[in-house]
Amino acid sequence: MLCENLNLSAYFRENFTILGSRMELFITRYIQLKNHRVTINGIVQYVAEEHSVIKFLRFVYRRSNIDYPKFFKMDNLCKLGFLSAEILLQGTDILQKYPGEELGIILGNASSSLESDEKHQEFIRDRKKYSPSPSVFVYTLPNIMAGEIAIRHKIKGENTVFIFERFDPGFIFHYISELFRNQRVNCCISGWIDCYGDHYESFLFIAEREDRIHRWSELQEGIIFDPRNIEKLFKGESISWKI
Repeated sequence: MLCENLNLSAYFRENFTILGSRMELFITRYIQLKNHRVTINGIVQYVAEEHSVIKFLRFVYRRSNIDYPKFFKMDNLCKLGFLSAEILLQGTDILQKYPGEELGIILGNASSSLESDEKHQEFIRDRKKYSPSPSVFVYTLPNIMAGEIAIRHKIKGENTVFIFERFDPGFIFHYISELFRNQRVNCCISGWIDCYGDHYESFLFIAEREDRIHRWSELQEGIIFDPRNIEKLFKGESISWKI
């Protein structure tokens, strides 16, 4: 969904009514793939020597002991999103705690699927040599990235990709809060997955309701879900955990 030239954070504040009693949401885990590093909850897990996007993604795939042959057919955007979600969920019981219908995926990026769009354009540019590639064309929508994650983990809830000029933590906060308040989700995977050319950047987090966290484990920690904290995590700033 294209969100160009719209102050959507203000739109949600003005047009969406908060229903019911106050509901606390927490970020219980987050991941970043950026600058050749994989970081989980602010702690660097490993650094890759490979600097190209393709080599970095392959390194992370091997390093994470993932066995999913379809990975190699994906474009770089989908590979980045797939790996981010895969590592984010590793070692958690999210998929056991929540039915697929209660899980949602809300993502944003700036480049949409432009890299695959341009490759597809090259295949169809010359009408005399017109030969579109189905394996390229299938990735000419950014929603496919979220779809690959949903298929892999059997996530059946809300599934949307928004296109922004830059990451908008205010919009993410208000949109996801409404999903929880309207009982559309009980757990949400959200963040920013952007990949074009030599640039790649991913930031994903898991948001859960406080009451559901306590139901499963009184020892689990989290970060209060609000725009400031989302922005701090996105920028790689340290932040305190609590529940």
